[in-house]
Amino acid sequence: MLVVSNIFMTFAWYGHLRNFSNKPWFWAVLASWLIAGFEYLLMVPANRIGIQTMSLPQLKIMQEAITLAVFVPFAVFYMHTPLKMDYLYAGVCILGAVYFIFRA
Repeated sequence: MLVVSNIFMTFAWYGHLRNFSNKPWFWAVLASWLIAGFEYLLMVPANRIGIQTMSLPQLKIMQEAITLAVFVPFAVFYMHTPLKMDYLYAGVCILGAVYFIFRA
């Protein structure tokens, strides 16, 4: 649920930069709010389920790892941003955070 939620979140936050770039900003806000509303229908239950087995910091770090895993393909394939080694380095840092927050 968090992965799908993040896909919608990414489109709500950044999709308007491609799809509504030549429209007035309020249309982008309206479209983003509609997408974000659906995203919240997935994110809130996912977090409530997750908090039953994870601590709050674990849930947050997992969310950030998912966000990066969703954002990089979005940036490269949808927004046509050139792929950089910095994405790999950022991913390694996030994986380090995941390791430290989940280790016993």
